[in-house]
Amino acid sequence: MAAKLPHDHGGKSCDPTLLDRLPGSDDAVAVADTFKLISDGTRLRILTLLCHAEECVCNIAAAVDMSAPAVSHHLRVLRSAGIITLRKAGKESYYSLADTAEGRLVHRIIDDLFDFKCRR
Repeated sequence: MAAKLPHDHGGKSCDPTLLDRLPGSDDAVAVADTFKLISDGTRLRILTLLCHAEECVCNIAAAVDMSAPAVSHHLRVLRSAGIITLRKAGKESYYSLADTAEGRLVHRIIDDLFDFKCRR
């Protein structure tokens, strides 16, 4: 049964079935947390690179003009949130966007906002 709003604005209120489809508080908080992570300009630049390439810390640091330790800090935050993944090859570590709901959301946002035509 559809939820009912307390005021009827002459048919201009939202469709009552929309209320049944609103995300729950926990889901909304999880998505908001993802947006908080990408609201940092440096992380957004790193994620833009990782949406379209797999890269090592050294190359990421050069691309965003930061030190490797500073980039590593951002990568740890993004990895712990499940937005990026790590692949080890010998002594080298390679990062890329995770194939998760959060990763796909970030990818769509970046491609839309920065007008990328993704080849992946």
